[in-house]
Amino acid sequence: MLASIQPLDRVALELGPISIYWYGIIIALGAYLGLLLAIRETQRQGLPKETFVDLILWAVPIAIISARIYYVTFQWSYYKDNPGDIFAIWEGGIAIHGALIGSVITAIIFTRKRGLSFWKIADIAAPSILLGQAIGRWGNFMNQEAHGGPVTRAFLENLMLPEFIINQMYIDGTYYHPTFLYESLWNIIGVILLVILQRTSLKRGEIFLSYVIWYSFGRYFIEGLRTDSLMLTETLRIAQVISIVLIIVSIALIIYRRKVMKATPYNEQG
Repeated sequence: MLASIQPLDRVALELGPISIYWYGIIIALGAYLGLLLAIRETQRQGLPKETFVDLILWAVPIAIISARIYYVTFQWSYYKDNPGDIFAIWEGGIAIHGALIGSVITAIIFTRKRGLSFWKIADIAAPSILLGQAIGRWGNFMNQEAHGGPVTRAFLENLMLPEFIINQMYIDGTYYHPTFLYESLWNIIGVILLVILQRTSLKRGEIFLSYVIWYSFGRYFIEGLRTDSLMLTETLRIAQVISIVLIIVSIALIIYRRKVMKATPYNEQG
């Protein structure tokens, strides 16, 4: 029976010589649904709804490019000998931390040019970013990547997973941890919590910083299960190191802005 298991086709549609991959479709879907969520919150707070449409036109392509640059940089030992693969983004290989760096830089420049508060825009965007990440992980699922170490079929069945997920986790004769799913579920819970926080009296910027803490906390532990981590040294996983740093910096910023920057306004409430 195992020999008959076939992975899901990574190609969603072929238009002549052009192949459209599920990976790209899913990433685009995550960005679109995140945009809708951001627009809804933007209107609730009385800002023009086109604010995030304009921002995302810059942020998404820059985030993808920076995510790819980040990934290629830490995998340079491979790409220096295979330069043609650098642009094969449909094969996977974009790093979320790289995307965040590009997105934050873009948002800082955008808000300064528009005369907006970066922290206010970041608070609105936080649930949308996490929603995009939650959906985007299913692109990894289609590519059979970002999985964890070997497990048994019985282990996956005990998780009450649907058959299509169990079968997709069967790679080259071995079943693997569906870490893409763990992170996706963690992120969805985070989206719900962040939307709730948007209706509370947190200081401006604290919703975004809460997103950073929530995502980084989950990513630290999930990353420990993965087999394809970008490594800083032979024993240090880059994502885990960055997660710890981001948690510490975010908590420090919350404390600093509450104790020192007491004039920081509170988040808008509906």
